[in-house]
Amino acid sequence: MDERSRIINKIDSLSKTKFRGRFHLNNKMKEYVFDKGLSVIESHAYDFINNRLRVCPLNDGKQTPMRQVHPVFVAQHACGFCCRSCLERIHGISKEKALTNEEVDYIVKFIMIWIKKEIN
Repeated sequence: MDERSRIINKIDSLSKTKFRGRFHLNNKMKEYVFDKGLSVIESHAYDFINNRLRVCPLNDGKQTPMRQVHPVFVAQHACGFCCRSCLERIHGISKEKALTNEEVDYIVKFIMIWIKKEIN
């Protein structure tokens, strides 16, 4: 099974949980994605992950807004990338070290697959 298929299976599994399954993009957010374009949204995802998750912050668990203020934030909650504790528990990426570039790429790819599923 290739990485994309594994990600889609994980997204499907997470969407069946009570907490993660309640996150979806509303119409305003879908419009935002269409207006900005996927490449801009992907750029935002890289910025958010690098600035909020690359290292385990002192406010771990509070660095990603819960309200629907940006599609990437919603995706982070839906996919278990909202904090380093969830990242470790759900995806097995230790919060004791800074994220590698490869881990950041994986997280952003995962988020973008989730967003694409939401807008289709």
